[in-house]
Amino acid sequence: MTSAEIHKRRVAAVARGVGSTISSYVDHASGGTLTDVDGREWIDFAAGIAVTSVGNSAPRVIEAVQRQVERFTHTCFMVAPYEAYVAVCEQLNELTPGAFEKRSALFNSGAEAVENAVKIARYHTKRPAIVVFDHGYHGRTNLTMALTAKNMPYKNGFGPFAPEIYRAPMSYPLRDGLDGPAAAARAIDVIEKQVGASNVAAVLIEPIQGEGGFVVPAPGFLPALAEWTREAGAVFIADEIQTGFCRTGSWFASSHEDVEPDLITTAKGIAGGLPLAAVTGRASIMDSVHAGGLGGTYGGNPIACAAALASIETMRELDLAGAARHIGGRITARLSELDHPAIAEVRGRGAMIAVELPDASATAAVAAECHANGLLVLTCGTYGNVLRFLPPLVMPDDVLDRGLDILTAALTSR
Repeated sequence: MTSAEIHKRRVAAVARGVGSTISSYVDHASGGTLTDVDGREWIDFAAGIAVTSVGNSAPRVIEAVQRQVERFTHTCFMVAPYEAYVAVCEQLNELTPGAFEKRSALFNSGAEAVENAVKIARYHTKRPAIVVFDHGYHGRTNLTMALTAKNMPYKNGFGPFAPEIYRAPMSYPLRDGLDGPAAAARAIDVIEKQVGASNVAAVLIEPIQGEGGFVVPAPGFLPALAEWTREAGAVFIADEIQTGFCRTGSWFASSHEDVEPDLITTAKGIAGGLPLAAVTGRASIMDSVHAGGLGGTYGGNPIACAAALASIETMRELDLAGAARHIGGRITARLSELDHPAIAEVRGRGAMIAVELPDASATAAVAAECHANGLLVLTCGTYGNVLRFLPPLVMPDDVLDRGLDILTAALTSR
């Protein structure tokens, strides 16, 4: 069956509110390419939005999932627990930043992890207010839409949203020209004047913003915010759903500035493509919630846990943090060579790189040209004017270079 035939079925069966970047339908995939049902190969600079970091069919993940499926698919950890859930929590407690004692809880999606982090912070502090930032993205549920900055397509028409959410200015070096401490002082001034430190349950931030445009805050911004948050008696939450698990050249982006979040949310790259998410943090905060206050029917599903353990083992064995630095260096070197007037900035860390262009129409045109030539890229940014690149961390150099050839040709043709 062809992509065109499948698409006709889709139009009749799938809600139109569910969009797709390309109109081709995937048949199989590897660590660097997707092949559609028509036999066309796509070089993958998306990785399922930073999910398939270990590849779309990593051998360890395949083996672990097959073994688990043969044993059992579900019991619900809250009803009849199993060892794999515990093992994933142990790994998260070890890998996430901070030498203090930690606890973890497992969920299904990034948005669910963020919601639970907010629940935990409010329960622990007995305060209502959650501070988020301009350009931030945290999910599509009612609460996480309130936390998310961008209106279209995420929030438009879906309100009213959850209350007690307050937005502060983000450090955006290209646009505000402020160094990290100055940008932090600006944000803190807004929080203190418009919210009040004694009302803040948590400050929630992506160490590098994802959907907001791969905005890397100026050095010193995150540490200053974390310090103020703790002095205020609030909880500092790092949303590492897109940045986590080696994507930025470190296991977690917070580590680039030695920031130790009180709570950290993870998902996406954790389980090789299976749905799994987590909240990890200080034991004193995580354990403050009463028994039964956290959970969910599918949270920490045994198959997803098996995939996560295999993914983490793969990341260690192949040094995918090092691979991310290598990939990022290769991408930024090629893009920096262009010296094109339309490129406002090349930014990012590790294999989380973006190009900011003048406007949304130019960005859409470059993306369309990439797609026409077999390179899958994503756009992002509050203004829709950013191209983002998230290749699998196992992508071979020759495939990466072919993708960069297509990308640079599309950029220079504008």
